[in-house]
Amino acid sequence: MKVFNTLTRQKEEFISLVPGEVKMYVCGPTVYNLFHIGNARTFIVFDTIRRYLEYRGYKVKFVQNFTDIDDKMIKKANDEDTTVKELGDRYIDEYYKDADGLKIKRASINPRATEYINEIIDFVQGLIEKGYAYEINGDVYFSTKKFSGYGKLSGQNLDDLQAGARINVDERKSDPMDFAVWKAQKPGEPAWESPWGMGRPGWHIECSCMAKNLLGETIDIHAGGSDLVFPHHENEIAQSESLTDKTFANYWIHCAFLNVNNQKMSKSLNNFFTVREVLEEYDADVVRFLMLSGHYRVQLNFSHDLLDSAKASVERLYNSITNLQHLYGNVSRDNINEEETKYLQGLNAYRERYIEKMDDDFNTADAISVLFDLAKDINTNIDANSSKELIQGAIDLMRELGSPLGILQHSKKVSLEEEVEKLIEERQKARKEKNWALSDKIRDDLKARGIVLEDTPQGVRWKQI
Repeated sequence: MKVFNTLTRQKEEFISLVPGEVKMYVCGPTVYNLFHIGNARTFIVFDTIRRYLEYRGYKVKFVQNFTDIDDKMIKKANDEDTTVKELGDRYIDEYYKDADGLKIKRASINPRATEYINEIIDFVQGLIEKGYAYEINGDVYFSTKKFSGYGKLSGQNLDDLQAGARINVDERKSDPMDFAVWKAQKPGEPAWESPWGMGRPGWHIECSCMAKNLLGETIDIHAGGSDLVFPHHENEIAQSESLTDKTFANYWIHCAFLNVNNQKMSKSLNNFFTVREVLEEYDADVVRFLMLSGHYRVQLNFSHDLLDSAKASVERLYNSITNLQHLYGNVSRDNINEEETKYLQGLNAYRERYIEKMDDDFNTADAISVLFDLAKDINTNIDANSSKELIQGAIDLMRELGSPLGILQHSKKVSLEEEVEKLIEERQKARKEKNWALSDKIRDDLKARGIVLEDTPQGVRWKQI
């Protein structure tokens, strides 16, 4: 299995620290609002990577945090005349509703930053004792110049970062690039007791501490959106490796941005969509299909037209399963014969192709293409003369390959009328394209299910016999 490592900027063979096990940390949401469709891409991508690793036999300990103390949360809580904790509790509940709606598997652990205050204080104290951090009037800063590897994740040296950075000037800091690991309390802010007075953790230190305490000093995979490469993940590396003198994460995986209607998502452009709004119109399979239709490292566009296209594609795949289920309920022969056994074994080639694509840096776009090729093969070669055992084997394979993508797992309840009309539409298209074999197959399959088509000057009519 090959994984593109942001740290080395190349694909590398994936070798976990413990054979058969993966320790994976993904930066989660700051819980002050409903999460939007851009967040959804990141969550779906890493849910899919986690699912695929499990499909390949790994036991994955998957940690995704909640940032529940933050400047934005403090402002929102003040605006709503509530507490930061109450705000966090509310939006963590809302996160689970939307994540469940997207069929995102629950993490092994969803830690909250505020649950690790004592551990964060110990972490900061350790940095001070080793000379990597310093305190000024209750604020504690990390000294970036003390860490020789600073900038290795973003691919820039410290001088370049200093020249290009937009940093608020704080004359108390030893260097403009130094960042806060502990912040002194300001009026009206939540705070905790510490050796440096009342205060709260900085953003970057939270993830370093939770990853260390829950997964260990070195982990297999650290992941997040591409916007986190700098400064968040860069700072996490600096803090963690300064404290432990060990590699923080062996593989860094980052998901590219999502554009909406070919523009950056923005409330001012009126192209800002929450997941909840989208799920009111589209099924989770459709949203996941769209998010996985491009490689995770490539920017993806989002629009209602693309959602409609994804919906049609998902329906094609589900139609294959639904047709097989109807055949299964109508065929008379149970046991598979020798010819069918050979055919079913031949379908394993699709599994091998699928694994080959996904093993190449989780190429979901190509994996989806394999699913369509499999569906086409099944639609062409399995009919009313097939055995139940063969039909069930084909259904199982479709669902198996859909599972790591989080699609094709539920039974689509489509009325007989809707289904027949859909097949008639497909037959008409086939006739228009002079694809007589497919046209005849659709007619024969419907006849086997007791449905007769009549071509009339007014169009195609059908009836049950």
